[in-house]
Amino acid sequence: METNLCVAGFGGQGVMTLGKFLADATCNATDKNVTFFPSYGAEQRGGTANCFVVISDEMIGAPLGDVMDDLIVMNGPSLKKFLPTLKKGGNLFINSSIVEDEITRDDITVIKAPVTGMALEMGNAKVLNVIMLGVYVGYTEVVPPAVVWETIEHKLGSKPKLLPLNKEAFEKGLEIGRAARA
Repeated sequence: METNLCVAGFGGQGVMTLGKFLADATCNATDKNVTFFPSYGAEQRGGTANCFVVISDEMIGAPLGDVMDDLIVMNGPSLKKFLPTLKKGGNLFINSSIVEDEITRDDITVIKAPVTGMALEMGNAKVLNVIMLGVYVGYTEVVPPAVVWETIEHKLGSKPKLLPLNKEAFEKGLEIGRAARA
């Protein structure tokens, strides 16, 4: 089984960090193969920043394809740019605090989560990516949640004050993802 994920949003929304957490968790604690492919460039200046994560039981021949199984969009421009790459039957995860576009495709599953609003309510906009990571992991179960949290905890280990807020953010995301799956 192979899962192709694209994560896209504005620079500064933690898109790369979300992808890196997922890729590191998969690589460090499972027997799956994984690639992480960030896309840097002009996107950092206010446009769409994105990364691709491929998780597979088999060897990964190419780091990305033109068709995504899952798509996480944090803003409207990312939705417009990447929605055509989402395969029929794929999963679209939307930051519904910002993305207000109507989704007219009826051949995909749409999971909405107001992650920007939730992060602001929690007092720190920087945890919106951790909430969305929780939504994704809670819905797809592509990697066990405990493994993802261990990776987040390890990566933030030098900043222990950030751990309780990030743990709460991840748990809130997991709840949304699990509820959407049920």
